[in-house]
Formats: sequence, structure tokens, C-alpha cells
Amino acid sequence: MTQTPVATVRTAVDVPLRFADGYRTTARVHTFDGLVDGKEHLALSLGNWEGRTPLVRPHSECLTGDVFGSERCDCGPQFREAVERIATAGGVLLYLRQEGRGIGLYAKLDAYALQDSGLDTYEANVALGRGEDERDYTVAAQMLAALDVEGIALLSNNPDKADQLADHGIVVERRVPTGVHLSAANARYLRAKRDHTAHTLDLAG
Repeated sequence: MTQTPVATVRTAVDVPLRFADGYRTTARVHTFDGLVDGKEHLALSLGNWEGRTPLVRPHSECLTGDVFGSERCDCGPQFREAVERIATAGGVLLYLRQEGRGIGLYAKLDAYALQDSGLDTYEANVALGRGEDERDYTVAAQMLAALDVEGIALLSNNPDKADQLADHGIVVERRVPTGVHLSAANARYLRAKRDHTAHTLDLAG
């Protein structure tokens, strides 16, 4: 097991949320001191999980999907789904500043251009001289520990998230898949995630 540096809660403030489809809820948004990468990650506490295992989603920032509604990925719909499911069940959404699987916004758009020439999402990152997936979930484990969360129900289709969190001492009591947000624009992207990195995605439909 990896030794995880300690982080502490810096600020906690209530933020009312409203989505384009009219869904509303309130998140208790936490900031932190001591995160190992020095970035401004957030933990959104939603609903009430007192006495229960919290439902937790580590969600990597995706400006194109979360904000612009891009259909090249499934990030925006996953974010919207996760907020409501966590608010209902009680838990935490970790908003991680790891754009483009950790390679950054400009490099992600460079990778999109390579995908348009025929590479898949992983091949494009490698062609740019980057890793297939450079995300490190140490900060996710730090934030959960700072919130006194030890065991979680992990809302994710990505087995690497479960493996990394477990390596940092977070007990993944069960994995809960997200919905499959399939469109004509992201079908190839989702197939690559399923086939190359064993995401639990049923694309039969």
C-alpha cells in the first residue's frame, strides 16, 4: 500500500446547483491544503450519508464535455448523472483538475485532431508523446481521507480508479457503474475505453 500524504480541509461552503434540464440540488464544496500536485481540486458533498457508505465519483474535469456539451465524450452526461445519483444516495463527487486524462486542454484538442485522422483516444495521446492515461488519484484519496471517508461505493466504469484508490488505503466496498451515454459522435471513443482499458460499458444497444 502506498503511503499517502495528509491533506486538510481548507474551506467548506454551500453552493446551490442548477442544471440546464432544471435539476437543482445543493453541494457542500470543500477546498483543501496539502494536495500533492498543488492543483485546486474540489470535493462536492451531496445528500446525507451519515451511518452509510458514501457513493463517490472521482470525475476528471472536461471543459469540452462538462461546460460546452461536447458529444465527443460522455463526460458531461456522466457528471450530470453523478450529481443526482450522489445527492439521492448521499456521498461525494470529487472534481479533479485532470483535463484530457491528465495531458491538459490544448493537448486534448491536439489528440482530437489525431483521432480525426484515424487514431483512437489512447493512440492519439501516445502519438503526442504522452501517456495513454496520466491521471493519478492520490489527490482523490487525500480528499476522501480529509473528509474522514475510508470505505466507499465507487461510481465509475473505470477499474483503474478502484485500483489506485485501494492502493492509497481507500476501501472500495463495491463498484457502481454509471449509465452508458452513447451517441453517434462518441461510439468509437466508448468502444476504445471498453476494449483497451476494460471499462464496464455495455454498448450492445
